[in-house]
Amino acid sequence: MTPLKDNMKEVKEKGKKVLKTLSNKGSKDKNSPPIQPGREFLNKAMGVLFIFLALMTLYSFIAENRAPVSDVPISEVAFDVARGDVTEIKVSGESVTVLYGKGNIEKQSRKEPGVGLSQTFVNYGVPIERLQNVKISVEKEGGFGYWFLNLAPFIIPILFIAVFIWFLTRQVKGAGMQAFTFGQSKPRIIFPHDKKQKVTFKDVAGVKEAKQELAEIVDFLKNPKKFLDIGAEIPKGVLLMGASGTGKTLLARAVAGEAGVPFFSISGSEFVELFVGVGASRVRDLFKLAKQAAPAIVFIDEIDAVGRVRGTGVGGGNDEREQTLNQILVEMDGFEQHDKVIVMAATNRSDVLDSALVRPGRFDRRVVVDLPDRNDREAILKVHALKKQLAEDVNLRVVAERTPGFSGADLHSIVNEAAILAAREERVKVAQFDLIRSIEKVMLGPERKSHLLSEKEKEITAYHEAGHALVSSVLPYADPVHKVSIIARGRAGGYTLKLPLEDRKLQSRREFLDDIAVTLGGFITEEMLFGDITTGPSNDLQVASALARDMVTKYGMSEKLGPIAFETLLGRLGGQRIHEEKEYGEKVSDAIDAEVAKIIAEAYKKAETILVKHRVALDAIATKLIEVETLEQEEYEKIIIAHGIMPKKKKDIEHQK
Repeated sequence: MTPLKDNMKEVKEKGKKVLKTLSNKGSKDKNSPPIQPGREFLNKAMGVLFIFLALMTLYSFIAENRAPVSDVPISEVAFDVARGDVTEIKVSGESVTVLYGKGNIEKQSRKEPGVGLSQTFVNYGVPIERLQNVKISVEKEGGFGYWFLNLAPFIIPILFIAVFIWFLTRQVKGAGMQAFTFGQSKPRIIFPHDKKQKVTFKDVAGVKEAKQELAEIVDFLKNPKKFLDIGAEIPKGVLLMGASGTGKTLLARAVAGEAGVPFFSISGSEFVELFVGVGASRVRDLFKLAKQAAPAIVFIDEIDAVGRVRGTGVGGGNDEREQTLNQILVEMDGFEQHDKVIVMAATNRSDVLDSALVRPGRFDRRVVVDLPDRNDREAILKVHALKKQLAEDVNLRVVAERTPGFSGADLHSIVNEAAILAAREERVKVAQFDLIRSIEKVMLGPERKSHLLSEKEKEITAYHEAGHALVSSVLPYADPVHKVSIIARGRAGGYTLKLPLEDRKLQSRREFLDDIAVTLGGFITEEMLFGDITTGPSNDLQVASALARDMVTKYGMSEKLGPIAFETLLGRLGGQRIHEEKEYGEKVSDAIDAEVAKIIAEAYKKAETILVKHRVALDAIATKLIEVETLEQEEYEKIIIAHGIMPKKKKDIEHQK
């Protein structure tokens, strides 16, 4: 055998041992929700009661369906035998069953104990010749039916009480066992031989740099001797950083799949419990299992749940969380070179992690999993479209161009939504039209065609969206318009879809200023044409104000205040501002407010000038929107070209740069 095959055989044997260990702990399906002890006991008690009622019903059914038999004294039976009315007699112990005629009539009687039936009839004066004409058979008492009918009224209640007591004792025992298993971890495990869940780098499109970084981890897990012989130490911890949905968990699974080692996966929140010390115990148990199955990968998703900076109180810090973090730090320091266990973790909040967690010797290798560019998006779409039936007109390149800033999870949702739309319309293949519609559904939500607007509201909405589109088409640093619609989607009454001509990582001050002007275009149009303001532009005002404040406090784009960042790293949590002690005085605060107001005022004036100058084009766009409700890019550009406005092309953007 080759060393690789020997290694794989050893991995399989250790994987079976770990699986047996987990099964001995009584671990159930990790995807199923835990059953509360009180509810579990109630379910068992109801089951016992149901069985008891079923048995009693069965007994009643058998007892009630027995043919009715009348009891007669033995003297009357002797008289009937003497008359010749009896044809057959069955003796079972002291019980006597008498059949009359052809067996249509049956009567029950009892004979004297210890005396034969023939002697009894002779004592009653029955002639011998009459007695010889009667068929007499003696049966032995017994059989299931006999004993069941006679003992069931006594045995069934006793059995019911015994089973009920057994369930009670088992419940108490289970509660006691839970106290011992409370500190054990319950990771989800994927073994190398599990082909259904195995993922490799072929299943992960894009992220070329991240895969190159992780290829060294794969090589170490496959051939650790090559590194250990030369004295090299592979990083013990790999931290995957990136936005939500970029494929961090998928990458970690792909590393395990490429290396052919067990993959232990657990979320950071699964360590923390109400009781102090439970999380630390679960960490110890998890790493113990991983060491038994080494070489292996331990993956901790959302590690910021337990790995936040200690002592700040940010994120609801408590002693339990800090003890759990301390145990993770200790376990990672306790690794020896021969352990061959790699710890991988994922987070989208790397800025809040404790410095002890990311120091050299722990998570010292950090891999950035960025949002995919255009080529990567096309490759990701191809992966997700493998199992979909696509029509001949599908062009995934166009879909990739229309989805800047989308993550891998967003692209998967687009392909899936397109398949759902096609199936809903009774079609067997996904068309390009379905993919384009699904982009808007993922971005904004489903169409609300039942949301009917009055004629006045429809006119206001049409001019509002036309204002956004016109300002965006005229300003040189704004994104070109791809679609304008007054059909409600999600929470938006209408929308203007603007997409950049190429992916960009940086955004300039001029682009920010033009974006603010475009955002204010709908508000200015309503105020200018109708002399009043509605609640429609409320979100536009929030977006414009937040962007202007970020320019001043975060990006240093204020000419008056200069390149100073007034907003600290903890100034925002969850996308929202939080109250914190300001690190500047009231004069600076007033200056910031004045600069924000100045930026908004200049953008307002810029957009207003464009709307007044191109009023005819504004009316044409709004009128067409009222008529057709949706304008695609080609039809929209025909309208603005007819009024002397040239749409932006890629060469224009390159010239501006």
